[in-house]
Amino acid sequence: MALEISPIGLGTWAIGGDWSFGWGAQDDAESIAAIERAVDLGINWIDTAPVYGLGHAEKIVARALKTLGSARRPLVFTKCGLVWDENKNVGHSLKPDSIRKEVEASLKRLQTEVLDLCQIHWPSFPPGSPSPDLETAWQTLADLITEGKIRHIGVSNFSVEQLERIQKIVPITSLQPPYSLMRAVENDVLPFCEKQNIGVIVYSPMHNGLLSGKMSRERIDTLPDSDWRKKGNPAFREPLLSRNLAFVEILRKIGKQHGRSPGEVAIAWVLRLPAVTGAIVGARNAAQVDGFVKAMNFRLSESEISEIEHQLPDSVNMMDGP
Repeated sequence: MALEISPIGLGTWAIGGDWSFGWGAQDDAESIAAIERAVDLGINWIDTAPVYGLGHAEKIVARALKTLGSARRPLVFTKCGLVWDENKNVGHSLKPDSIRKEVEASLKRLQTEVLDLCQIHWPSFPPGSPSPDLETAWQTLADLITEGKIRHIGVSNFSVEQLERIQKIVPITSLQPPYSLMRAVENDVLPFCEKQNIGVIVYSPMHNGLLSGKMSRERIDTLPDSDWRKKGNPAFREPLLSRNLAFVEILRKIGKQHGRSPGEVAIAWVLRLPAVTGAIVGARNAAQVDGFVKAMNFRLSESEISEIEHQLPDSVNMMDGP
C-alpha cells in the first residue's frame, strides 16, 4: 500500500534542541504545539530521526502523538544509521545488529509498535566516505518489514549509484535529498526517482531557514553559538551571505504579489516538479507553521519560475544537515 502524504511534512530537526548538529535550546511545549498545529492545518506526516537531539525529538513526537490521539495521528517517518556513544559523539553504522537496535529504540521512544517509514539516514558519514554496508543494511530493513516492525523503507542523501545498488534487493519507497533554490538535484536523482517510481520527500527547502524571509545579518549574528547553522553552514557566512540575502529579496518581491512570504515561494519552487512528492519543512513553534503551511496550495507561474531561474545563485556544495 502506497503512502498518501500531504505536500508538506513537518520536520523535527530543530526541536531536538542542543546537540552537536542542533539549532540551539528549544522549548518542548512549543515543539508539541507546533506538531499539533501542523496536524490541525492538514499536514499528515512528521519526519524525525533518532539522532535529532540524541533521542529527544522522537520523545517529543511521542508526547505530541499522545495528545493528538489515534483519530488525528499523523504518519511518522524516522531514520537509522547515525548513532552516538556515551560521550554524545555522533558516528555511523549500517551493521545489521546496529540497525535492529536503532529500530527497537525508535519504537520505544515513539511509543508505537510499527514505524510508518524508516530511512537510512546517510549512506556513509562523514558524507563521501566509503559505504560498504548498504546492501546488508537494506536487507535488514526489508527483513524488519517482514517481521512487522516497519511498514515502508526509504533512504536519505543517496546518490543515483547508491540507489541502484540497493533497489536490486527490494524496491525503494522514497528518497530524502536536500533540495532548495541553492541545492540542485534536478539533473540526477530526481529524473532517476521519477523513472523508477521512487517517491521524493525533499528536506531543507528553505535552506535551513535562510530563504524564509526572516533571516537577516543581525539575526544570524545573534544566533547562539550552539546553533549548527552559524558554525557549520557556509551559506550563513561571507562571502556567500550577502549574495544569499540579496536573492531572498527577489523571492520577497515575487511573494508580495500573492501575499506570500519568501519562504512560501522557496517551498513552492521545490514543489513545482512532479518528481517531488513532498517537502519537509521544520518548525519550532505554532506561529512558524502558520507561516508556511499555505505553501501546500501555492504554485508559481511559468513567468515567475523563469524570473527566479535567471537569478539563481550558484549551488553550494556542502552538507545541509545530519
